[in-house]
Amino acid sequence: MNEVVPQKKIINAWATYDLANSVYNLVITATIFPIYYNLVTSEKDENGNIIRNTVDFFGFNLKNTALYDFALAFSFLLVAAIIPLLSGIADYSGNKKSFMKFFCYMGASACAALYFFDKTNIGFGILMAIFACIGFSGSLVFYNAYLPEIAPSELQDKVSAKGFAMGYWGSSILLIASLALIMTRETGAEKMLMMRYAFVLVGLWWFGFAQIPFYFLPNGKPQLEKNIQNKNSIFKGYHEIRKVFFDLRNNKQLITFLPAFFAYSMGVQTVMLVANHFGSDEIKMESSQLITTILIIQFVAMAGAYLFSFLSKKLGNIPTLIIATIIWILICLGTYFFVFTPSQFYVVAGFVGLVMGGIQSLSRSTYSKLLPKTNDNTSYFSFYDVCEKLSIVFGMLTFGIITQISNTMRTPILALIVFFVAGLVMLFMVPKNSK
Repeated sequence: MNEVVPQKKIINAWATYDLANSVYNLVITATIFPIYYNLVTSEKDENGNIIRNTVDFFGFNLKNTALYDFALAFSFLLVAAIIPLLSGIADYSGNKKSFMKFFCYMGASACAALYFFDKTNIGFGILMAIFACIGFSGSLVFYNAYLPEIAPSELQDKVSAKGFAMGYWGSSILLIASLALIMTRETGAEKMLMMRYAFVLVGLWWFGFAQIPFYFLPNGKPQLEKNIQNKNSIFKGYHEIRKVFFDLRNNKQLITFLPAFFAYSMGVQTVMLVANHFGSDEIKMESSQLITTILIIQFVAMAGAYLFSFLSKKLGNIPTLIIATIIWILICLGTYFFVFTPSQFYVVAGFVGLVMGGIQSLSRSTYSKLLPKTNDNTSYFSFYDVCEKLSIVFGMLTFGIITQISNTMRTPILALIVFFVAGLVMLFMVPKNSK
């Protein structure tokens, strides 16, 4: 595009990518795929009691939920390993949008390929789930890096919240459409087939709506000299990551905020990824009840994102994050001690939705506002994303290991409480001049 695009249109286009890729989070990680995965990898008797929930995977006999936790942890670990290099290259070569496209198309294609996942090829299903996760996480690095480029500091809380809100309501539309396909079928086999069609719809939705930001977002300005060979851009990427690391060490606000973000993210991200399994295995909820729970979270989260954006204006970002973290601690304590029925789980879902969108949106904009003035936002945001991905790795591994050796999924909640308490303590250590 050669014409000058109005800033408002660029911001709207940027936020549309949240709408595009959030269907992965909702349909693949939170609702339909976990339900389908449990149906494929477990067996129940006539009374609905589970008689088998283990999977033979490359010679290891694992609980199906633990295998899924480990697969996601591996995905995020791989992303954390490769993103710093790619982000450095993207900043120097000015092709940030190309990297974003690559990961977007990888994720969308993998989601659609889950159509072929069944009991005969569990390894294939796990592999596609890993590729979908890598595509989603990888594209977000370059997507998030646009935020400080398209919005001034005073608008970044609002713009970040707008993206999350669009993602919540947009993905809810596709989920409801998918449920309409599934619930209109009479037999279990027909319902499972419709679930597989839903995976294809996710891929098409993600790919289709992503074309809007890909059309309007700027390409970026190359920082490489024309006479430098492409192979040298790889070393430039490593050099840039090293430079950002040392720059962050000299930024008192960021060096105290990032460990806090890492700690409470272990809790937030793990809750998002295992909530469905907890409701199914611990509360014995039916598929329709689990989906109702997720829809409650989705719609409350839309309001939550804007509520915490409003609070940050009144109180500041760090105090608002402290409030959100305290609420998360209370949620975990309440779930561990008092949640035993679907109705109680619905109440918890409402509180989860309230703080889930708020803490994610505010974390992203807080980091963006604390960044020094720079032209290599992708490299800086790669640190943010690596921190987030590694928090998921540690969170999921911890939850998966405790689940594997425990008789109940309630026990790992204690680890989540520790994560949130650690994050809360470190948030109080962030310098008071932080925004």
